[in-house]
Amino acid sequence: MAYFDAASAAPLHSVARQALLASLDEGWADPARLYREGRRARMLLDAAREAAAEAVGCRADELVFTSSGTRAVHAGVAGALAGRRRAGRHLIVSAVEHSSVLHSAEAHEADGGSVTQVPVDRGGAVDPVAYGDALRGDTALACLQSANHEVGTEQPVAAVAELCRGAGVPLLVDAAQSLGWGPVEGDWSLLAASAHKWGGPSGVGLLVVRKGVRFSAQGPVDERESGRAAGFENIPAIVAAAASLRAVRAEAAGEAARLRELTERIRARVPGLVPDVEVVGDPVRRLPGIVTFSCLYVDGEALLHELDREGFSVSSGSSCTSSTLTPSHVLRAMGVLSEGNVRVSLPLGAAEEDVERFLEVLPRAVAGVREKLGAPVSEVVVREADVLVVDSLGKRCPIPVIELAKVIGDVPVEGLVRVLSDDEAARLDIPAWCEMRNQEYVGEEPADRGTAYTVRRVS
Repeated sequence: MAYFDAASAAPLHSVARQALLASLDEGWADPARLYREGRRARMLLDAAREAAAEAVGCRADELVFTSSGTRAVHAGVAGALAGRRRAGRHLIVSAVEHSSVLHSAEAHEADGGSVTQVPVDRGGAVDPVAYGDALRGDTALACLQSANHEVGTEQPVAAVAELCRGAGVPLLVDAAQSLGWGPVEGDWSLLAASAHKWGGPSGVGLLVVRKGVRFSAQGPVDERESGRAAGFENIPAIVAAAASLRAVRAEAAGEAARLRELTERIRARVPGLVPDVEVVGDPVRRLPGIVTFSCLYVDGEALLHELDREGFSVSSGSSCTSSTLTPSHVLRAMGVLSEGNVRVSLPLGAAEEDVERFLEVLPRAVAGVREKLGAPVSEVVVREADVLVVDSLGKRCPIPVIELAKVIGDVPVEGLVRVLSDDEAARLDIPAWCEMRNQEYVGEEPADRGTAYTVRRVS
């Protein structure tokens, strides 16, 4: 089985396993106690903090360990907003942040605060100027991920941090996806990360708050972890997290070059192997191991099952794999196709032969799913009609787009097709299909049921 979902959770690094097992015997006691076992546990905790701080590029007393990366984000956002409440209650986030950041923003808004969401371009990157324009006199905090978890696009953190610093606004960086590859550049103020993203054990997060940043921990607190992460420290897991971070950093340069070549191979060859595919994300400013593409006329869940049967573990941001049947917020913000979305994220040590086998299997898997869904395989004879109405009400992705593709040839050039759909994914997928197939998306309007999406045939 080839595991290609390291962006969700990286396999446990061998160094993490060794450190975890060793520290189970040494790090079980309360590090706050003064007896021998407690002192031994404290030494392990302090050493892990020093190692993690060195990897992040901060002081050891600026870093605390939390129970997860999500908890680090929630604590960081809440504490920074509370610490700067006198400055104002305005929060800035990008449209493609991890759900932990967006959930924090929703909670802040529900509590009476205001939130500005900065858009991204089609590659998934923010414009630093847009962040600068969003800054206000009452801005308390800005948040920006270092790299996107779904498409791998790296964000201009250093440029945004400089603008925020000039305005006197702290910047919190979600570095979960990138920290294993290197420290985050720029003069940021707060940082959150999660060990299971770089091959450490799950249940360990990092929160860094730079000296001088106003911060007020929220909720019940105790004396542990500077009052910023209540509860007994999981010392064996923390030691394993710090040890694995140091280990992956030692391998990062060479492994990044190798994985980048493999993902570039996928990016270059998939469009030639599979018709009607859009490779998404910035082609240059991207993490080494992530490549994402979307396939027209494909149900994402069905495609993932086909690939699983062929021995490949991949993930998807497709609307069809979501329990809510709504498109990925990242893909929606980018304005790219959401149907048939596949994210390949290679772990350290991924084998070249597995990538080649994936490229061999993928065309067959996509063709099989398309055949089951009745996707178009050839051009349709043109009919003389100005407007053709396609009733796709009650049908889920990618059926509305498939039905559009089947009939677009039935209207003359400059003729219109109106698709009726009550699936939220159609709002994203129909315009994306038009861009991919060089047709004109006219717009949408409310219908008796659902929404009517109008497309003009250009070619």
